[in-house]
Order: sequence, then C-alpha cells, then structure tokens
Amino acid sequence: MADPYQNSYHHGDADGYRTYGDGGQDGYGYQTDYPPQEEDAASDATEGHDEEDQMYEGEYQGIPHPDEIKAARRAARAKARAAADAVSEQEELAEQYEDIMEDCGHGRFQWSLFVVLGLALMADSVECFVVAFALPSAEKDMCLSNAEKGMLGLIVFLGMMFGAFIWGGMSDKVGRRKCLIIALAINCVSAFLSSFAQGYGFFIFFRLFSGIGIGGSVPIVYSYFSEFLQMDKRGEHLSWLCMFWMMGGIYASFTAWGIVPRYGWGFSMGSEFQFHSWRVFVLVCALPAIAALIGLMFMPESPRFLLEHAKHDEAWMILKQVHDTNWRAKGEPERVFTVSQIKTPKTQEDEFFEIQSSTGTAFQRWVVRTVTLIKLVIYANCRRQYMILCCVFVCCFSYYGLAVWFPDMIKHLQYEEYESKVKVFHREKVERFHFNFSLENQVHKEGEYINDKFVNIEMKSVRFENSLFEDCYFEDIKSTETFFENCTIKSTVFYNTDLYEEKFIDCRMENTSFFHTKKGCHLNYEEENDVLIYLVSFLGSLAVLPGNIISALFMDKIGRIKMIGGSMLISAGCTFFLFLSFSQAAIIAWQCLFCGVSVAAWNGIQVITVELYPASKRATAFGVLNAICKLAAILGSSIFASFVGITKVVPILLSCAALVCGGLLALKLPETREKILL
Repeated sequence: MADPYQNSYHHGDADGYRTYGDGGQDGYGYQTDYPPQEEDAASDATEGHDEEDQMYEGEYQGIPHPDEIKAARRAARAKARAAADAVSEQEELAEQYEDIMEDCGHGRFQWSLFVVLGLALMADSVECFVVAFALPSAEKDMCLSNAEKGMLGLIVFLGMMFGAFIWGGMSDKVGRRKCLIIALAINCVSAFLSSFAQGYGFFIFFRLFSGIGIGGSVPIVYSYFSEFLQMDKRGEHLSWLCMFWMMGGIYASFTAWGIVPRYGWGFSMGSEFQFHSWRVFVLVCALPAIAALIGLMFMPESPRFLLEHAKHDEAWMILKQVHDTNWRAKGEPERVFTVSQIKTPKTQEDEFFEIQSSTGTAFQRWVVRTVTLIKLVIYANCRRQYMILCCVFVCCFSYYGLAVWFPDMIKHLQYEEYESKVKVFHREKVERFHFNFSLENQVHKEGEYINDKFVNIEMKSVRFENSLFEDCYFEDIKSTETFFENCTIKSTVFYNTDLYEEKFIDCRMENTSFFHTKKGCHLNYEEENDVLIYLVSFLGSLAVLPGNIISALFMDKIGRIKMIGGSMLISAGCTFFLFLSFSQAAIIAWQCLFCGVSVAAWNGIQVITVELYPASKRATAFGVLNAICKLAAILGSSIFASFVGITKVVPILLSCAALVCGGLLALKLPETREKILL
C-alpha cells in the first residue's frame, strides 16, 4: 500500500517558494531560536531600560522562562518519539503542528475567535430556551392543544439532533468555517420566518429547520477552536468557551422577561395576521447567531483541516497570520514566522469512497461517505467509544430531564395551590342578570341561567357542569380553560366569542346560534407565575457560573477524567437530597446547585471528545455524540415530564442512578490532558 503521507511540504526556492528557515535537528522546518534583531527593533515595552534590566523578571524567583518550558516540552516529545518503536506519519504531523502553535503563541487571534465562536455557542443555548419561553403566549395566538405544545417542545431537539449529525460529518469534508456559516445562516433565516408564521404547521416546520441549522454549532465550534490552541491552553480555554452556553440561557431568560409579558407589543392585520410580543422575542433570539455569522466572515479556516486536505499554501498563510497577529499585539512585531516545511497527508480518499465517486447522485455519495466515516468513528476502539457514548447519554438524559422536570414541578405546585382556591357554586339560579365582570377559577354545578347576558367579559378556568342556559346572550367573550360539560343550551346566541365547538362537551343544544366566532385563543392576561418561571431559568443559568470558573481553572490541573467523574457523582448527590424538602423554594435551590455542579462534567466531556479523535474524524465524532445527546434530551424530557403530578420518587431515583453509573464509568476513560491533538 502506498504511503498515505507525503514527506513534507516546503516553502523552498526549488519549488517556487521562498525559504523562511532551515529545518531543525528533529527534521521539522521551524527554528526555536529566533534570529538576532537590530536594536531599533526592540519592543516599545522595554524602551528606556538598560540591558541589565532586560532580564526575565521571574529569574530571581526560580521561575523558568516560557521559552525554556517550550524547549523542554519539545525535548520530551522528541525523546518519547525516539523511544517509540514506530511513530506514524499522523503523529509526526500532530507533533509538528503542536510545535507551530506554541511558536504562534496564544493571544489576540485566539481571543477574537473565542468571542465569535462563543456567540455561535450562545445561539445554540438560546435555541433550547426560545420555544419554552414563547409557548405560553404562542398557544394563545395559535390555540394549541397539549399534544401540539409537547410536539413543538420536542421538535427543536429533533432538529438539533439531525443538525449535529449532518454538519459534524460535513465539516470534516467541506471545512469548519464554511459549514458553520451555512448552518448559522439556515438558523437565522428559519428563525426569522418562524416569527411571522401564523399557522401551527408552518411554525413547527421553520422551528425544525432552525434546530437543524443550529445543531451544527456545538460539534463545529469545539473542533474549530481546539485546532487553534496549544496543548497547555486547550482544557482551560475550551472550558471558558463553555461559559457562552450559560450566557445564552441568561440572555434568553432576561429578554423573555422583558418582552413576552408585554402582550400589547406588536401589531395585527385583521384576525388572520397577528404579530405579538412573543414573535418579537423570537426575532431577538436570533441576534447571537447573526452576530456570530458576521464575525465568521473575518475568521480564517482551520489550518489543521487544510493540512489534512493537502491545502498547503492556505494553511501556511493562516498560521503566519495567527503568529503575526499575536506577537504584534504583544509588542513584538519583529518576531518572524520561521516555519519552512510542514509534513502533510496526501489527498487520498478511502478506496470505498473512490469506488462510489463515479456512481450514484451527489446525495448518495454524501450518504455513503458519512455512513462509512461514522462507522470508522464508532468501531475504532469500540470499548472507549461505547464508554464515552454512555457517559454523554446519561449526563444529557439526567440534565435535560431535570431541566424540564424542575420548572414543570414548580408549575404543578402553583397549579395545586390555584386549584385549592377554586370557588364551587351548587344549584344556583340566576334570571335576567347582566354579567359584566370576569369569572375566574370557578365551578358551577347544576345551575340554571335564564334570560341572562354575558357581555364583554373574560372567563379563566371556569367550568359549567350539568347546567341549563335558556334565552341567554353571550357577546365579546375571551376565555381560557373554560368548558361546558353535560349542559343544555336553549335559544341562546353566541356573538363574537371564542367559545367554539371543542368547548362544549356532551352538551345538548336547541335553537342555538353562533355568529362571528373568533379564531384562535385571544385572551390577554398577565400571569404572575410567568415571571417566576423566567426567574427560575435565569437563576439556573446564572448558577452555572461558579462551576464554569472552577472547571476552567482546574481542568488542566486535576485532569478531565476526575472532573467528569467527580461532577457526575456530586450531581447525583444533589438530586438525591430532593427527598429532604420539596417546596418551591427548595426546588429552585436544588436546581441551582445541580446546574452549578453538573456543568463541570459537561465541560470535561466537550474537552475529552476533542482530544480523543483525530482531525479527520473530530467533527464527525463530535456530531455523533451531540446527536446522541439530543436523543437523550428528548427521552429524558419526555419521561421525566410524564411523572409530574404523579410521583417524585421515580425521576429522582432515575437521575441519581444514571449519574452514579455515568460517573463511575467516566473514571475509566483514558486521561488526555497531556495528549497532542492528532
């Protein structure tokens, strides 16, 4: 079999390129000792000091110079390479790329990319919240049933699952930057169209595509950013990047609280087109994706991806751009990018791909490549793959399940409190009375209403059972959760009301007329409980901050495995303590603690996923794992929500057991903090 790698790529005169340095003793084309500089080229930061003052300030404290640390690392890697029986070409490329990134340093370029990719990650977080916050108002405009509301909540995760699967595989083939731009563009356009969609069908269709678009954010963002980081910075800065997910939750909660309750914001064109405040909120939630999309226009492609696809010139120019940007910002513009040759693989596809390249449609060829690549990801080192798959599944299952269960339990407790205050009227008889006041939280049983008028009123949670309405008149009625059961309605007129057929259950009607029945649900009232739900989500997102800071500071010190396993086990303890107290305040407190602790496991999983897979399969693997994550989210939220109001024991024990198993399994994963990205 032919060697899948070329020996090297030269910027040499013989090939028509200029030479920027000589190869080192280890065979790599970079220089560790920079050429002597002229006195005039000294940094402005050292101006005014004597030569004796130019010493490294940490020398007297016994702190080694950064260049000495860098040289020691390279010597250790060279020694390990020499001791190894055989070193693959891929490992040699990885080690050389690590050396180049150390020479480029960590500075302005990485921080600029950090902000842009953070906004894309923030958009992914916002997408998880937007439907949940808009739904209470959206159901009024579109009059959704419970089944439709449930499907709308799940369709976003379904779209994100397919999006992660699709974009992860494509970014390994087409490019990180290009795929992320396309994915964010689909998300922005779909979010914009969904805000104007009036019918349930169009709205759920556009939200599905919005989820498919943003589903590519997580697998591409982490793969993209990691390929601009050197080994000793990788764990910390990938963990800092995770903080944007928290910022997305805070942004969604804050904007929902500020916009959605203002139901009067917006406009309408007759009864067919409504644009209320929740639609404004949907538009505002697209701003992080738009900002990320604009920022990506000024960012380059990953040079590691380009090297994997033998695009040598582009990779070299981008690495030089990173080097010059960082050292110029540090006040050392005189530093020269000394790389002259880079070992790169040939553009050689798998034989199975080549067989299919001339057969079938473009879509069929893409399916073949994607399926084959996924098989390579899953079946390479099966034990390790299944372990991390299980860790991702149980973590997502518990996190998203409890994320839905906590607010649903708060709503259930509020509903129970509301139900306890219901007013019940038995066998009341009302004749020739004009109801000009609102009815709320009432049950009327076996009543008689003769020649009464119900004009311009609101009915909220009102139920009439086994009652008689005769010669009554209903006009301009706005209702929610209002029903007539087993009632007899005679010679009654309903004019301009939203009391349609579904509101009358097993009722007998005689000589009854309906005129100008309203379409949809138009009740406009402010619920105090809505503010509490926004506050709960806001506090849950804000509680992640300490966990993010701790994981970022200690990710490279204690290692990824201990971080993941410890976080999962402590999170399991937090869920178990829910048995001790179960008031609204206790649920909020335990939710904040759970979110703050579990985020460390999330961050560790993101980092270790990046480090376990080679560049040619990294985004694909990340996409598969993220698709598994969203599948677990769908299952967890559905299962946990089904126990609301029935029992609290099953969700608590289920999440606790899953987290304990996942934490113990995570401790058996290989540690990767000293691993060079392949």
